[in-house]
Amino acid sequence: MSSLQGKRIGFGISGSHCTYAEVVPQVEKLVSLGAEVVPVVTGNVKNTDTRFGKGKDWVSKVEEITGQPIIDSIVAAEPLGPKAPLDCMVIAPLTGNSMSKFANAMTDNAVLMAAKATLRNQKPVVLGISTNDALGLNGMNLMRLMATKNIFFIPFGQDDPEKKPNSMVARMSMLAETIEAALEYKQIQPVIVEKYLD
Repeated sequence: MSSLQGKRIGFGISGSHCTYAEVVPQVEKLVSLGAEVVPVVTGNVKNTDTRFGKGKDWVSKVEEITGQPIIDSIVAAEPLGPKAPLDCMVIAPLTGNSMSKFANAMTDNAVLMAAKATLRNQKPVVLGISTNDALGLNGMNLMRLMATKNIFFIPFGQDDPEKKPNSMVARMSMLAETIEAALEYKQIQPVIVEKYLD
């Protein structure tokens, strides 16, 4: 039996549109392992259409996989604190914009509210970064989060070191095992990997 069987896992998705195709199969995997997945999205995810697909289509797909309605407002996410707690909260992909807000205690969307509520309950938050600026100005926010209690990272690395040397993306295929470690309050290692070889 999977250690994720019966676990209540929040799955927050922020606006790294090019990463959805890599992330959605991980939602399916969590469900197949017996987890109850509670989907949470930012407004950018829900309302933005890009060359990678329409926001409403991505939302519908995640709702279909999880069998749960999307949480898309701060008001709807707030009960994930003491009233309806999660065992673990995931944000994948986590954009540089949301990362900088989270690192500086800003809560202006449902995903960040859910993460803050989970930290308040002293439960693990797992982050899967996807940002063009991890080795740039956002580096200090990344390091702040890495040093924060109860925050854990899906292993990440440079996705295109030649063309985008500051960019780093999580190896999303390692999500389930990262959650398993985080539920024991351990950071899976190594956390820095050669993402672009994946």
